[in-house]
Amino acid sequence: MSAPDDPTGERAPAALVQSVDRALTILEILAVKGEAGVTEVAAELGVHKSTAFRLVAALESKDLVEQLADRGKYRLGFGIVRLAGAATAQLDLAQEGRRTCEELAADLGETVNIAILDGERAVNISQARGPAALSSHNWVGRATPLHATSSGKVLLAFAADAVRKVALSRDLQQFTAVTITDPDVLQRQLDLTVEQGWASTVEEYEVGLSALAAPVRDGDGDVVAAVSVSGPAFRMPAESFPDIARRVVAGADDLSRRLGFFG
Repeated sequence: MSAPDDPTGERAPAALVQSVDRALTILEILAVKGEAGVTEVAAELGVHKSTAFRLVAALESKDLVEQLADRGKYRLGFGIVRLAGAATAQLDLAQEGRRTCEELAADLGETVNIAILDGERAVNISQARGPAALSSHNWVGRATPLHATSSGKVLLAFAADAVRKVALSRDLQQFTAVTITDPDVLQRQLDLTVEQGWASTVEEYEVGLSALAAPVRDGDGDVVAAVSVSGPAFRMPAESFPDIARRVVAGADDLSRRLGFFG
């Protein structure tokens, strides 16, 4: 196999490519073993000890590995944490969530959205429609109220105390005959949302529309979004919510793992 091109358009020297490959292999070895000495690394790579030492030293200069002074062995360094954190921070939630939306939409047959908290409202950033979806309405970019939508309830339930306090202190707009406008009733629903791990609405925002949402967490465990499924109330009655919740929560948990949450 020929050596790949370098960024300047020239052929990268085979020896350089081999060194990069070996350096990456060292990181993999330390990730598996936890710690290892130069002799052990050399044996794993099938190279002379001096070659292994030069590779480890290069990684150490970038803080990707660090030496344990008392034992002369090496382990992964904080440079790895820095790189991992940067990669996580740059993840595009809408892009990562697209797969979740499509899989849930295919599974449930209804419209699936991902929403984030934007001030005192929820904003949908990604959507997929299932084969049974009746409406072609595009929710992406649309802001919806926190108190009357399943995504909004999830985002509000897991929001900072100050955010929740402000939301509950304002007049809650009534959209339908069953919209919750009593702050005490809403607070009880938010408590239930935290307890059971999902929220739901039945015709609270639009007549004839039911919805159910679950939280999405980032690598720090903070809730950064909500995944919701919505459909006609006759096809999503309240008695179907436990089964739907199980599937939506599983999808939200999978997305959370891809964002670095393993709690």
